[in-house]
Amino acid sequence: MLMDRGKGLETNDIAHRLVQRLKLRHLALLIEIERLGSLTKVADQMAMSQPAVTQALAEVEQVFGTPLFLRSSRGMEATAQGQIVISRARALVQDMELLSLDLQAHSMGRQAHLRLGVIPLVSGKLVSTALRATRPQGQVVSVSISEGLTETLLEQLRDHALDAVVARSSPDLNMKGLRHEALYSQQPRLIASRELAGRLGRRKLDWAQLQDLDWILGPRNTPMRRQVANLFLRAGLPEPVPSVETSSPKLIGELIVNHSRAVSVVPTEIAEELVRVSGVAIVPYSFEWGLSPIALFTRMAGPQRPVDQLFAQELKRVCTDKTVPLERGAFFY
Repeated sequence: MLMDRGKGLETNDIAHRLVQRLKLRHLALLIEIERLGSLTKVADQMAMSQPAVTQALAEVEQVFGTPLFLRSSRGMEATAQGQIVISRARALVQDMELLSLDLQAHSMGRQAHLRLGVIPLVSGKLVSTALRATRPQGQVVSVSISEGLTETLLEQLRDHALDAVVARSSPDLNMKGLRHEALYSQQPRLIASRELAGRLGRRKLDWAQLQDLDWILGPRNTPMRRQVANLFLRAGLPEPVPSVETSSPKLIGELIVNHSRAVSVVPTEIAEELVRVSGVAIVPYSFEWGLSPIALFTRMAGPQRPVDQLFAQELKRVCTDKTVPLERGAFFY
């Protein structure tokens, strides 16, 4: 019991020092040291002298009561305690940025600011419809949308740089500190130029023939790329070597329209949108597999803001209620 009380006193003492002595610039300093690995580079980056950086680091380590970095031949490396502190520091700095954005939104007559991450092959109609319906207390919100690969966006979500992510779920994802809820499933469609799609559509599906075409595929190790590879492996063939690697629907559409031998596999709603805006055609093949579900990812720790909860509610409603009229517009580029 006495030991527990002592630990409690020690924890309270650290918390007291943090409140009294730790400053936001200290957190920014730790993040930069971890990123650059050199006090000299940090001094240049933060417009400080190197002695001032060294002294500031000593002050922070005194506040926490433990070394946060070790000097090595590779530069400054965070200790185990330092990694914990830096992880929290990133979250705190990002939360302060969100506070600033929320205040800025209020000054413009908006309720809050939402930072959303979206993978390229997600229908912008669904997301934009949900965003338009996200009106806490009847007021609109301001939104910043970041596009990227699932793993990159989830890391930003963990670091509090994003409030939510709409991406493809997968058992291979690092879900530490995160939760997700499936929104809807996607079916794959093969797309090509109108002339090539017409020729392919008049023939029976021939994997060897498809392999010989010029494929436009997403980056290696993305869920869509892995599933295309599995498609050929099940037919006893190696994955086609891509002529172009991109996840941008706009680029995929433009490349296919201007290349008589180009093909790609994209989700059905993206294929239909590319038919409308780019003039590609869908090859009438049916595949015996589906893509991993699109899901909404959020952080497990900490309370959600009303705007985050409302967006999640509206996005789920849009994805499940087929009677909801969708915004007319393309996917995110």
